[in-house]
Amino acid sequence: MKKIYKFTQTILFTLSFVFMPITFCSPAFAAISNSANYACNGVGLDSNACGATNGTSIDSVLTTVLDVLSWIVGVAALIMVIISGFRYIVSGGDEAGVRGAKNSLIYIVVGIVIVAAAQIIVQFVIHKSTS
Repeated sequence: MKKIYKFTQTILFTLSFVFMPITFCSPAFAAISNSANYACNGVGLDSNACGATNGTSIDSVLTTVLDVLSWIVGVAALIMVIISGFRYIVSGGDEAGVRGAKNSLIYIVVGIVIVAAAQIIVQFVIHKSTS
């Protein structure tokens, strides 16, 4: 049990260092006069797509970002289900271990429901804003 916990901590700690440069080392565009164009170019839009009808639009970029984040959460949930199942098997009938594994499964399901609700809400807002 402690090995699984330590392994999970190590993975999360390592991932935090992987994503830290992405989070903290991005350039600040607040002082640039045409920051909207730089922001549009930064997310892969052409220079006149932020308000134009041709090219890639903001709603398609938001949909793509939401899809990628949903995939990441789905993969993380799958990994956590495997770990929780492993914890359940390894518990050997110990009530505390079984309870911990079951609680982990409940938290995973709640997390998936929250992500699904977020997906539905964002898609609804995007659909209403573009029509």
